[in-house]
Amino acid sequence: MLKLRLVSAAVIISALLALLHLDAHHAPWGAPGVWLLPLALAVAVIMVYELLDLWRDRPDRPTAWPLYVGAPLTVLLAAAPLYWTLAGQTGPADDLVGRLGWPLAGVTAGIVLAFIAEMARYTQPGLSTGRIALSVLAIGYAGLLLSFLVSLRLLPDPQWGMAAVVSVIVIVKLSDTGAYFTGRALGRHQMAPSLSPKKTLEGALGGLVAAACGAWICRDVLVPALVESSQLRGTLGNWLIYGLILAVAGMLGDLAESLLKRDVQRKDSSSWLPGLGGGLDILDSLVFAAAPAYFCWACGLVGP
Repeated sequence: MLKLRLVSAAVIISALLALLHLDAHHAPWGAPGVWLLPLALAVAVIMVYELLDLWRDRPDRPTAWPLYVGAPLTVLLAAAPLYWTLAGQTGPADDLVGRLGWPLAGVTAGIVLAFIAEMARYTQPGLSTGRIALSVLAIGYAGLLLSFLVSLRLLPDPQWGMAAVVSVIVIVKLSDTGAYFTGRALGRHQMAPSLSPKKTLEGALGGLVAAACGAWICRDVLVPALVESSQLRGTLGNWLIYGLILAVAGMLGDLAESLLKRDVQRKDSSSWLPGLGGGLDILDSLVFAAAPAYFCWACGLVGP
């Protein structure tokens, strides 16, 4: 199992590094995010598919098409600054929606479509409210949470935007790795036995230490390699706080996905990634960490 996990991880990391390189250095029309946006859309579709698969035996399984429209639409609208760049504009001068308002518009459209779909589907009482609730959950999880990664890439300075996205991936995945191996080697005290019996307090501590190391690496190695004005990167203390925030958010995301799986008595969200499970199994910590990461950058805890 560990060998399969390492091979799958190596393939994913290699493909991701190639896309990040293309987006940082070979973006068509000088528009950052062009290479990564299709990946984000594909991820949103995969997440919706796996959520619907988890719920396939539920009597209140939601109608699929509003989810397949709402989640990718939310991601697309989060990329509004990209479209302005492609159009040779800086965005409307009187933009009352704002960067975060655009993905919220996508969520709103998805919710409305979910209501319309259930109105058309209605035949008997008892199921419609649950279907709509699951639709909102799926659109928020696969669309809104993911959209914060898009918003990070499209920070006003493209170099800092790339640094922001890379920092989230590095810190969260180092935290996941640290928690996994520390838990295997030293784990004694279960953290959430009902949700995820293999997760331990010792593993969580190892994840926090790994995240702190990841934050230091990002500040002193990755940011100088990605950003010309890296002297503005902020203090090491701020980056360590940032790393710990992302680690805790990632752990909560992992447990949240475990809750969804345990609720339907499934071990993995799917089996198409040997050793890793499915898309939700590798994205759960990232999508939960994306929003706090965005606000850390927005409030100036890290970055310029």
